[in-house]
Amino acid sequence: MHLSQEVPLVWYLILSAVLFCLGALGFLIKRNLITVFMSIELMLNAVNLSFVTFAHQWHDVKGQIFVFFVMVVAAAEAAVGLAIIIAVFRARATLAVDRIDLMKL
Repeated sequence: MHLSQEVPLVWYLILSAVLFCLGALGFLIKRNLITVFMSIELMLNAVNLSFVTFAHQWHDVKGQIFVFFVMVVAAAEAAVGLAIIIAVFRARATLAVDRIDLMKL
């Protein structure tokens, strides 16, 4: 007798929602630029998980194409974001969000 070992669709969506909520919570609560940056990446990956889940469910490749574009945007955001974080750290010697005022030097 063959038992299906497939994970239900709703579990992926619940995981995606939990990851997105954790990312949003980290974005709103944390005061370190690196943690805020990682929280944004976590939210983007949660959305990617939803796209892949629905693409698999509907046997359509469009969701995976959206994931590719989100990954390209995330890579560009990572490069530019890390460069900005390094510039802020060099100018302020801190990564605390509360201590950075209006980009004044």
